[in-house]
Amino acid sequence: MVKLSVIVPFYNVQQYAPDTLRSLKANAREDFEFILVDDCSRDGTPEILARAERELPGAVYVRHERNGGLATARNTGIDRARGAYLTFLDGDDWLAPGYFPRLVTAMDELGCDFIRTDHVQCTARSRVVNRVPVGRRNVVLDPREAILPTDRSTSVDYAYAWAGVYHRRLLDKGLLHFTDGLRTAEDRPWIWKLHREAESFAAVSLLGVFYRRGVASSLTQIGDVRQLDFIRAFDQVVAETAQDRDADQLLPKAVRTYCAIISHHLGSIERFEPAVAKKLKSMSAAALRRMPQDVLDDALDSMDLQRAGKLRRLRRRPASAGAAA
Repeated sequence: MVKLSVIVPFYNVQQYAPDTLRSLKANAREDFEFILVDDCSRDGTPEILARAERELPGAVYVRHERNGGLATARNTGIDRARGAYLTFLDGDDWLAPGYFPRLVTAMDELGCDFIRTDHVQCTARSRVVNRVPVGRRNVVLDPREAILPTDRSTSVDYAYAWAGVYHRRLLDKGLLHFTDGLRTAEDRPWIWKLHREAESFAAVSLLGVFYRRGVASSLTQIGDVRQLDFIRAFDQVVAETAQDRDADQLLPKAVRTYCAIISHHLGSIERFEPAVAKKLKSMSAAALRRMPQDVLDDALDSMDLQRAGKLRRLRRRPASAGAAA
């Protein structure tokens, strides 16, 4: 019986993959499996993973013949997973030794649908601990109650799939797969769905994931059209939340978060290629007009004047061809 399945997508990370794999080896156990999904890398990553399949206990190597993006690669791993529990790691991040055994122990003791953990953000030599925005620790909670309040950072804003572990019953309920083809913000519809539809979760003060920021090949560092998938991701969040039984309470949070993300991208628009920057503006304007306008008005009224003014002007921008997400 496999206790834990660890799904690790890789794409052109030959510089970092050895560190990732060494940290997996320091977390190996006879009832753990490591599903290494190469998303059609074009550097030396496939050779590194082929060797790891022979040397890393519990390793299963899967290669995509076409690049599908992080969401699709994770789904490939989910479909291969045999564990009672599932978790994730990205191919350029790493773990503290013994982290996964401690994570499994917490899951065994709490018995909930999923657990969320803190993590360490690493930028060059800087190390910053990021905490799950949940005040009560090591107790089982209702995931729906952790979505609100609207105007504060909550558990749905801490969307990192690898910062936690998930019971297989969530997979059986259809809650663990990601929206296929999303190339960025893939965690957003996923974490919202978990919090709306799972029955129980807990936050634990367990550090062990080291999240590497500033990687040149990461989509967060690339200003091409793939970044605009955040619009499709948040359109999904808003549409699904609008169908929820508590839509009147939850939709303001979804819309306000969407507005904040649009504002964030507009605030760093200089990093986008010129054609992509133009498309960002037109697609964001169309997205604002698609939102429930009464909820959007309330969200803008709750934001600072500078951000709200920029978004109101954008909403009035004339529609252009190709503005749909």
